[in-house]
Amino acid sequence: CICPGPIRTGITQEIPDEHKEIFAKRRVPLRRYGFPEEVAHVTLSVVLPASSYLNGVAIPVDGGMLVKNA
Repeated sequence: CICPGPIRTGITQEIPDEHKEIFAKRRVPLRRYGFPEEVAHVTLSVVLPASSYLNGVAIPVDGGMLVKNA
């Protein structure tokens, strides 16, 4: 299961950049929103034959939020 954090998408375009920046600086260790391509890269790596033994895991793609806020 791919678990994205704050990602720049059509939905988040409605949030003012100033508010996104404040949130990212407070909650995301990488201090920014992610890009859809970054989620796509992780997704691709999971569906490759080399990952065929991977099973039943949640993969956070959240700039470190899970670790910081645990």
